[in-house]
Amino acid sequence: MTSIDVAIPNYQYGRFLRDCVESVLGQGVPQLRVLIIDNASTDNSAEVAQQLAAEDARVSFVRHGTNLGHQASFNEAIDWAAADSFLLLCADDMLAPGALMRCLPVLDQNPQVHLAFGRSAALRPTGMPRLDDLSACRWSLLPARKLLERFCRTGACCICSCAAVVRTSAMKRVGHYRSTLQHTDDFEFWMRVAALEGSVAETRSTLALLRVHGNARSAAIRADHSRDILNCQAAFASFFANEGADLQDAARLQRWAARALVGRSYWSGLSHVCRGEPANAFRLLHYAVRRSWETAIFPPFDHLLRMERPVGRIAAVLDEAWSGPKPEDRNRQMGKL
Repeated sequence: MTSIDVAIPNYQYGRFLRDCVESVLGQGVPQLRVLIIDNASTDNSAEVAQQLAAEDARVSFVRHGTNLGHQASFNEAIDWAAADSFLLLCADDMLAPGALMRCLPVLDQNPQVHLAFGRSAALRPTGMPRLDDLSACRWSLLPARKLLERFCRTGACCICSCAAVVRTSAMKRVGHYRSTLQHTDDFEFWMRVAALEGSVAETRSTLALLRVHGNARSAAIRADHSRDILNCQAAFASFFANEGADLQDAARLQRWAARALVGRSYWSGLSHVCRGEPANAFRLLHYAVRRSWETAIFPPFDHLLRMERPVGRIAAVLDEAWSGPKPEDRNRQMGKL
């Protein structure tokens, strides 16, 4: 079976680190290495990492003397990777049981596939979510170019990095995460992967569990969805100023991306109006109208047609507008439209 290297960047997540690493070690993969990269944590992260490395020879541990930023850890992991495939897993998250044993055969049996990815589920303090039966995991193979077009048509990244196994040779060709992008560096990275010749494999099964807590990197973005729009705009700008500039239809893809960001911002703004959040609503609607004045008169209904489960999402927002959001669902629902 295809071998895999799993890198786990960590900062101040010592309380989550053991669960994260053990979720990888328990995957049943014959050829596996795990690298914990600690970015000068001041909690018990180093102690936990040292214990894990002492308990299992597959685990190694590197500790930075100073905080170099998360991208330094990501790029160090890319340089370290030497197996056939690679996964970057955040230290506060976990792999779903059996995830790697479903991903690796897809790469092994399809040499043209350089990325296999699936869904993620929220891991809340109340307990483990209900998981799919991975024995029934179904994969769809599509040209990588179709994934890039999906990014541009929706204005968003459909890949959770913790649920994405990439062929190491393809990753080395793509290169490092860009330090100019603080919050959408992964989105821009996956656009570069999607621009490569070849195919990708996608499943609707849950492969990763993303822990919900106040210190998560995405928490600030959930609080102000307009920042996510601006960060995605920066990711598209970076991609099309570099690798994307050489694409034959780069101008058309850029137009799609710009239109998609307007649509996302418009409908998200309306959803925030329904939730009684005028400040977020104003910022989002202002973005949409400033970039496409026509949206003040003609709503971008075409964006709804490109959404996944648009009817269900709209119904959830209308339900919140009528009865108010449940406290535990508030962050999860933010930015769905």
